[in-house]
Amino acid sequence: MNNYRIALNFEDGVTRFVDCGANEKVLDAAFRHRINLPMDCSDGVCGTCKCRAESGSYDLGDDYIDEALTQDEASQGLVLTCQMVPKSDCVIAVPVPSSACKTGTGKFGAAVCEVTPFGDAAYELALDTTAEAPAFLPGQYVNIEVPGSSGLHRSYSFSSAPGNKRLTFMIKQVPGGLMSGWLSGALPGQPLQVTGPLGSFYLRTVTRPLLFLAGGTGLAPFLSMLEVLAQQGASQPVHLIYGVTRDQDLVMVDRLAAYAHRIPGFTFHTCVADPHTKHPHQGYVTQHMPAQALHGGNVDVYLCGPPPMVDAVQRHFKTAAIEPASFYYEKFSPNQAVMA
Repeated sequence: MNNYRIALNFEDGVTRFVDCGANEKVLDAAFRHRINLPMDCSDGVCGTCKCRAESGSYDLGDDYIDEALTQDEASQGLVLTCQMVPKSDCVIAVPVPSSACKTGTGKFGAAVCEVTPFGDAAYELALDTTAEAPAFLPGQYVNIEVPGSSGLHRSYSFSSAPGNKRLTFMIKQVPGGLMSGWLSGALPGQPLQVTGPLGSFYLRTVTRPLLFLAGGTGLAPFLSMLEVLAQQGASQPVHLIYGVTRDQDLVMVDRLAAYAHRIPGFTFHTCVADPHTKHPHQGYVTQHMPAQALHGGNVDVYLCGPPPMVDAVQRHFKTAAIEPASFYYEKFSPNQAVMA
């Protein structure tokens, strides 16, 4: 019997994974995992359990009434979890916070494997999990508790792909920063407490060209997404623009070059905002966005960067009358992540 992994992504950004049997309904699988998805009737009559399937294949049967789920809604990816029987792994957006379903964020332990500095720009933190590899969606983040900080944490996106017990994160070096200060003296084997996965910024099913826009250490989630695309194959063109403030902030470019060899149709270029740079592309991401990468609007845009960058891209799209088919973004500061 096949079991499918179902990612339930709640309104507050919490994601929980449940295993669903080949002929099991999602609502039943969630209850079996002690997650109380919204429902009243469980018979396809009330529509209370309506959610959105963002990826995967499934069967809705014909035992529900049109008032609960219209054909129009079903064609747009809406589902009734009391009737939905998965035929593959699925991602489901649940339109209520996790607390309303009597669940919360997962927690797991990890230990420092290696800390690699990239000049004064960033660290790469590699962790080994102390249990099985945590499930997450490529692009999501976790909260890592800083040892000795009385429970304070910092939020970082995975740069590694799901399914690995070794987890990696790209962390900006912040002078006097809480995590930066700890990382400068971190030793292999030191234990860490991690909470997650979190976030609604993650790679959806690829059905059209992709444009990735990364600002600084906002490159991290795209490294996770690119690894998934390299493993699964990409049938659509993918272009990434990586923008930084200083020349020395351009790190891990060799990894992007490696993905350009591994992923057919993947291209990238970089730009540096510093007016004194010798880089061939001086300026901001919005100044180096080729028209062909927008595919006349038939493109899914993913953006991860600091708030000024996100705001600038939104203004650019509005001013240039660019309307991507989908636009997913995540703003972050050195201390926290904010999803949208």
